[in-house]
Amino acid sequence: MTTITRKPILISGAGLASLLLGQALRRASIPFLIFERDSSISFRAQGYRLRLSVEGLDAIESVLAPEDWKTFWDTCGKTGGAGFSSIDAITGEQHPELTADNNKTPPIPKEVLKSRGDKIVGISRGDMRRLFMTGCEPYIKWAHRVTGYELLPDGVRAIFADGSKSEEGEMLIAGEGIYSKVAKQLSQGKLKVYDTGARGIHGQAPAPAFKELGEGVWRMTDDTKPGGRVFTITNVRPGEVDNPNIEFGWTMGAQPGVINVPGDDFSIIGSSAANIAKSLTTNWHPRLKPLFEQMNVSEAAFWKITCSTPTGVPEWTNEPRVTVIGDAAHSMTPAGGIGANTAVRDSALLGRLLTEAGGYRSDITANYEKQMRIYASEAVGKSYSMAEAQFGIKIDKNSPTV
Repeated sequence: MTTITRKPILISGAGLASLLLGQALRRASIPFLIFERDSSISFRAQGYRLRLSVEGLDAIESVLAPEDWKTFWDTCGKTGGAGFSSIDAITGEQHPELTADNNKTPPIPKEVLKSRGDKIVGISRGDMRRLFMTGCEPYIKWAHRVTGYELLPDGVRAIFADGSKSEEGEMLIAGEGIYSKVAKQLSQGKLKVYDTGARGIHGQAPAPAFKELGEGVWRMTDDTKPGGRVFTITNVRPGEVDNPNIEFGWTMGAQPGVINVPGDDFSIIGSSAANIAKSLTTNWHPRLKPLFEQMNVSEAAFWKITCSTPTGVPEWTNEPRVTVIGDAAHSMTPAGGIGANTAVRDSALLGRLLTEAGGYRSDITANYEKQMRIYASEAVGKSYSMAEAQFGIKIDKNSPTV
């Protein structure tokens, strides 16, 4: 009897969506290869703590093996409360809702992310990526940046930045984020990521620095800066605030023009980002200042607030051998905590379709894209609307793209 050896599914990028898709393929014994531009998982800062919605958790649980899901769930922190509690960063006072101050800044909309068990479930991006990578390590090729693809009569090849090409695969799945060249090639430029102009900083500090905040998901807002609003979001979990060996993360954002990244170089990490965060919080209330005064300087990193077309994921001519997932398909602002949850839904959906077919089938990408556009377009629109109020951003067809 002749055994047919299937060509691998090629995946560009080793972010959360790509790695979770790898887990789905691994469980289904479908061969795959992941190409990642970085030289290792520790090459750069892993970013802030992610809040997981019901939809996000359901998607992750549907992909992971039961024992892997248990490890993932046990690693997640569970914080009491149904959503953000807002704090005036200057006075340290908690408000049920922060509103506009003499029309100088827009009001902050109420934000509620439904999760499980009346808790806010969260996990650091680094831990999430590490857990999704478990078992996929042999199939990751580091220092391989995908910049395009070529179609073959019965397959596809990835093209790398140095001009070399991958081995032939059944499909190419683009999951390399907002700068995806594959997404641009596939959609013929219809997939766009806009630079909102808003910037942010990620940081973390020992858990005791968060003790005065107490348990909860907190949004600290400062409307006293001449350039516009500055806010910081953090998640304080119970039972850990006395342990100096544990670090909690926070993420700071600001309206356009408030945070200026040196040379607009977002690969800079460490003191440059840390010093800006400290300077912006010098007049903050004493219960909040330890988050910045005690921060782990080496982990501070800049981030750019981007967004896909607010009206939703556009349509392009379907290619059965190539599709996109995660930020490559639908970049979102951090407002609402929706982006990562939508990305893992992509992985679960596409992984299920590939599993049911046992690998490539000519109708899979069209089926996936049809379903993805519905929930992802809704998510992008919601994220953008909230960001308009929170960050004071405004993008249109003439806004700069990344």
